[in-house]
Amino acid sequence: MADQRDDGDAEGAGLTIVVIPTYDERASLPTVLHRLHEAVPDAHALVVDDDSPDGTGQLAAALAATDSRVHVLHRPAKSGLGAAYVAGFRWALQRGYDVVVEMDADGSHAPEDLPRILAALTDGPPGTAADVVLGSRYVPGGRVVNWARYREWISRGGNYYSRMALGVRIHDITGGFRAYRRDVLAGLDLSTVASQGYCFQVDLAWRSVRAGFTVVEVPITFTEREHGQSKMTSAIVLEALWRVTVWGVRRCASNLRRQSDTDSTSNATQPSQL
Repeated sequence: MADQRDDGDAEGAGLTIVVIPTYDERASLPTVLHRLHEAVPDAHALVVDDDSPDGTGQLAAALAATDSRVHVLHRPAKSGLGAAYVAGFRWALQRGYDVVVEMDADGSHAPEDLPRILAALTDGPPGTAADVVLGSRYVPGGRVVNWARYREWISRGGNYYSRMALGVRIHDITGGFRAYRRDVLAGLDLSTVASQGYCFQVDLAWRSVRAGFTVVEVPITFTEREHGQSKMTSAIVLEALWRVTVWGVRRCASNLRRQSDTDSTSNATQPSQL
């Protein structure tokens, strides 16, 4: 079971769980779980279902009954992607997982990319391995397949704006296929996370950077979903724009205060001129 550390490690990263939020994903979930366990057989999966009307939660429970690597967290109602992930993160931390992965249930994230994401957590000499690995569509080797042009423009524009506003060098800060070491999630104050949608991904990545964790990107292939409808709405886009703008203004104000304090200290230590 999930609280027994008897599965070995996944790709050398430690006991891994993939958190998969669902809302009406009955058609795609079995295939995604099958591909996940083909790619990383030792990984566990936690399906966080927001009381899907199409019975996704019941299907997930049936799959969990036949596979000890699959777990289900039933939530009473749809309350946003960010809240679903935070609930999944807490569940995973309470049960001692070493690595927590975010992945969509609609097939847009290829589980076959997960071994490279996990490998990036352990690559490099001691002390240089990553704490957070982001699957990136917008670094060399990354790509988008079958996505409407306007969706890609929105995504690329949002990433560029976030990069400029927040002063980070992350090319795909809105992407939702990523892996965290448990120390990262345990070290962030998840109770203060209120953002949803794309903004949730920006929020967590930026918190990780500010906390001093090492964040790297590896290329992935993102493929438009084959089943169901996208959950992206204008409200999600507007929330991201508003929150990132507020964070960016606060960052600039903080930098100006620090510069002012530095200048004041420097002036105070200068000898007086006659």
